[in-house]
Amino acid sequence: MAARSLGRALSEPQSLDELRLAHAASELAAVDPRLAGLVDENGSPPLWGRRGGFPTLVKIVLEQQVSLDSAAAAFAKLEATVAVEPECFLTLDDAELKTIGFSRQKAGYCRGLATQIIEGSLDLDSLASLPDDEAHRVLTAVKGIGPWTADVYLLFALRRPDVWPMGDRALVVSMAENLPLDEVPSYDEAASIAEQWRPWRSVAARVLWHSYLKNRGRSLD
Repeated sequence: MAARSLGRALSEPQSLDELRLAHAASELAAVDPRLAGLVDENGSPPLWGRRGGFPTLVKIVLEQQVSLDSAAAAFAKLEATVAVEPECFLTLDDAELKTIGFSRQKAGYCRGLATQIIEGSLDLDSLASLPDDEAHRVLTAVKGIGPWTADVYLLFALRRPDVWPMGDRALVVSMAENLPLDEVPSYDEAASIAEQWRPWRSVAARVLWHSYLKNRGRSLD
């Protein structure tokens, strides 16, 4: 059963907090019985907020195309090795980064990110005042930060309420399990389905992630 309209889009930029998240989850549940079942079963999803800045972007880069557990382990090793700040990160050589868990490609991405921040060509603090599309454009202009990485940063660091993370495997699997669908949708198909959840696509994503993780006995730190 398709969701009824949730109304007009929110003005930008806004951010989610626990109260707004709970309100949005209730609003989604009121218009989409499929999401209502998940909220009834699992409760309102966690906020899963992250502090904005260089460390969070490094962690999201580590999460690209690997399990969350392996990315978390690598990030913990990084924190145990050096302060996760641009200047400190650049003191690590290839061998040290490889031991920590960085591929050669990801090491290059994070070095480039650190350099841009130090040189002032990238100001992560300024993203908080930008609309979603503009913040996304600034992030994806950085080598190694693709649409998924930018979307996840907007979702968790900036806590934007209406972002759909294009290319997230767990989300499309959860959609197939819970909507339900005959097969796992393509990323384009998933994004099209998610249009009905505007202006709370970030919250719908959290509801679906929450179910995916609970069904597998896992949590997202």
